[in-house]
Amino acid sequence: MSEAAFRAFNGAYGIGAELLYAACLTLFLRPFLRSRGRRWRMALIFVFHLLSVLFSLHPGIPSGTSGLVLTAMLTAASAVLGLERPTAFLLAIFYWNARTSSGLIAESPYFLLDSLRPAPNQPPEAAYLRAAVLVTLFLLVNIVLMAVMLYALQRQIRKRKLPLHGWELCYLSLIPAAGILFGQIVSRLWLEFEDGAFLLLYERHPAFLAVVPVLALLFYGGAYLAVVFQQRIAALQEEQATYFMERQQTQAIRARIHEAEQFYARIRQLKHEMRGHMTNIKGLAQSGEYDSLDGYIAKMDESMSGFELTLQTGNPVTDVIVNDTRRRCLDLGIRFQAKLHYPDPGAYDAFDMGIILQNLLQNAVEACGKVSEGERFIMLTGKRKGRFFLIEVKNSFAGEVVFGQDGLPVTTKQEDIPMHGIGLSNVRREAEKYMGELELKTNQREFSAAVLLQERSNL
Repeated sequence: MSEAAFRAFNGAYGIGAELLYAACLTLFLRPFLRSRGRRWRMALIFVFHLLSVLFSLHPGIPSGTSGLVLTAMLTAASAVLGLERPTAFLLAIFYWNARTSSGLIAESPYFLLDSLRPAPNQPPEAAYLRAAVLVTLFLLVNIVLMAVMLYALQRQIRKRKLPLHGWELCYLSLIPAAGILFGQIVSRLWLEFEDGAFLLLYERHPAFLAVVPVLALLFYGGAYLAVVFQQRIAALQEEQATYFMERQQTQAIRARIHEAEQFYARIRQLKHEMRGHMTNIKGLAQSGEYDSLDGYIAKMDESMSGFELTLQTGNPVTDVIVNDTRRRCLDLGIRFQAKLHYPDPGAYDAFDMGIILQNLLQNAVEACGKVSEGERFIMLTGKRKGRFFLIEVKNSFAGEVVFGQDGLPVTTKQEDIPMHGIGLSNVRREAEKYMGELELKTNQREFSAAVLLQERSNL
């Protein structure tokens, strides 16, 4: 290879390397982008990478700033890319950590190969060719290592969404940021002028040939394990929240069952007392004490008003839940309509049905609380067809419903985030017990939750 060809190769090498790095970043971020408009967002990320490189080439800009520029660009354009700002920042940090670590790991074998003595009296053309081959091998090893590292990170991050609030973001960014700074320090110490000659870091300190790659691998491994550890913490918090909510709902349903039992016990007691009341009424009528009779009947009517269940579903547990919701709706100015007839008691457990209804109706009441008065409504229906039973709750809502990767709405409640978003998960779990499913959809200002249950004979 001639000197002119080597110069051309050297210029093409720099361009090709940056194009490959940009492609790795784009493919790393691809799964985290929204499916709609994903192609143009990938193209935008590719362009951002190239622009950060061009910016760092400016004479007045310190070397090594392209990473900071790219991170700032991705974070600032997170809304355009369809990413949350903390997520965009963290993914950019992970990318640069993987790129730095892979470069430091690939540098050692490249130095060892380059330090091998060439054949004596080697012509310049052979030296240029040897240098071009070694640099190309270094780039290929670097790209392959970085691609493997990014793929492993990408796969792990996609397993579970990370809660990226203040402390979580700092914790996850700490190790990769340290790895990036370590790479910057190594690059600053790479070449020194000593005793009239330029010496490389590994020539001055041969032990660093092993130390630097190991430290680079540890920084990458620490970032990877930090993700795994944080995901496990999030899973434990979710399990704790689920257990807490399940216990709360179990206690609430048991309280409803106890209320229903007390209600019907009071009705049975009233039936026994009715004979005495009729005797008293008959005696007052025969004695002509009509004023006392009117007062007596008024007291009876008042005492019986507490036994009124306006809506009857055919099951005492669901009767209490639906009528409680009706009373709450009256207090909040919500139009409430219910047309639910409990199916055969042998096919569906009242406890499971109570959990489904309580969660759906509670979510509907909370959603209506954010709607202007006069536009609030909740419609509950239950339909049976063959071996299937469909429960549907429609309600008004205000704002925008954003669905997560699990198909459930993303909660907007900030005061106790781990404890929210569990209700519909419980509904889905109860539906799956009956080989059914939960379907959620929105239509203008109406939210609909439909639960399809299949009859089981082995409850």
